[in-house]
Amino acid sequence: MRKLIVLLSLLALSANAQTIVIRAARMIDGTGAAPVANVVVIIEGDTIKAAGSNLAIPANAKVIDLGGATILPGFIDAHTHLIGRPLGEPGWDVSEVRDLEGYLAIRGVENANKTLLDGITTVRNVGAGAFNDVALRQAINEGHVPGPRMRTAAHAIGITGGHCDDNGYRPGVVERGARDGVANGAEEVRTAVRYQVKYGADVIKVCATGGVLSEGDAVGATQYSFEELKALVDEASKLERKVAAHAHGTEGIKLAVKAGVSSIEHGSFLDEEGAKMMADRGTYLVPTLSAVETVEKAAKSGVLKGLRAEKALAAAAGARNALKIAIANHVPIAMGTDAGVGAHGTNMHELPLMVEWGGMKPLDAITAATMGGARLLGWDKRIGSIAPGKYADIIAVPTDPLVDVHILEHVSFVMKNGVVYKQP
Repeated sequence: MRKLIVLLSLLALSANAQTIVIRAARMIDGTGAAPVANVVVIIEGDTIKAAGSNLAIPANAKVIDLGGATILPGFIDAHTHLIGRPLGEPGWDVSEVRDLEGYLAIRGVENANKTLLDGITTVRNVGAGAFNDVALRQAINEGHVPGPRMRTAAHAIGITGGHCDDNGYRPGVVERGARDGVANGAEEVRTAVRYQVKYGADVIKVCATGGVLSEGDAVGATQYSFEELKALVDEASKLERKVAAHAHGTEGIKLAVKAGVSSIEHGSFLDEEGAKMMADRGTYLVPTLSAVETVEKAAKSGVLKGLRAEKALAAAAGARNALKIAIANHVPIAMGTDAGVGAHGTNMHELPLMVEWGGMKPLDAITAATMGGARLLGWDKRIGSIAPGKYADIIAVPTDPLVDVHILEHVSFVMKNGVVYKQP
């Protein structure tokens, strides 16, 4: 009897799920295919049931007519930091020792909402202290706060004094160990991976080279040995986690690719040999041009000074060429912004940069932000394109982004899981 009651309840819920129909002038489905004109998308609950031109509209469906707009799948930002302060905001460089963890978690709620309203329905959050990103993911999944679907890394993993450590303070102020992501040697690295996974990380972030905003390290210098990187990737693989490698420098990129990481983040000094290695192994590049633009402006305006400014200018010069090298060598690309370095809620600005700096075609940039990101995250069966059986993650822009890619910065409609969060 109990089983019968449960079954009848589920059938009733299914019967009562409202059917929504979206109509628009055109659809770019995220697969790289040409746009479809006069499109209809039929949604039941959180799932797309049908999509195409001239489909019959079900009786009693709620129709959302977007007129001359272009609809696209919800975009995927494969490199975010939703927890924390953006570069240049007062207190950004001393946040680690002045801000309470609760404050940063609250800021994460605000940042997640801004990200969703910009048309980003899924993110890969590659580093946050105190497992605040894991908590934010839980709050979003349980429906308490609006935000994108999340893959989370918890603490990024790096060497003592490296890019993933907190440097520039006197001894004793910020001392970190493997549980906090600061690990040295293969065994500590394995411990760090296990600890992040234990408390909810579903992707592992490693710092294979120096970075722009860290104190005291060269931006392109290798930080982990091949043996340490291989131990990290092997441990993550055993636990069924992919690895994202922060890597600016040429040698560090190659070490990380040889070790088996799934993606290279930034890749500022990528050369042709490294690009061919990535293409052969299917290693993704996540170029984060928005962050490049942000740090370059900060260096020129004096927000960044000294070594940080020098590193910013060098990385910016290299990154413009790196994406072109990657494209020429058929490296798979996923869109990522490094939001948190720059402002949250401006994620779509990455697409014009990919076109104007890297020479990508608008359709290829869109595909990198949809199915490219979905494949990298391992969620391509449920997100990344507008197709039957996938989650109803749909966004719209007022006109055709293949004619003017900048229109992607003006998202007018956002639906995630069949729920409308923004509309004209």
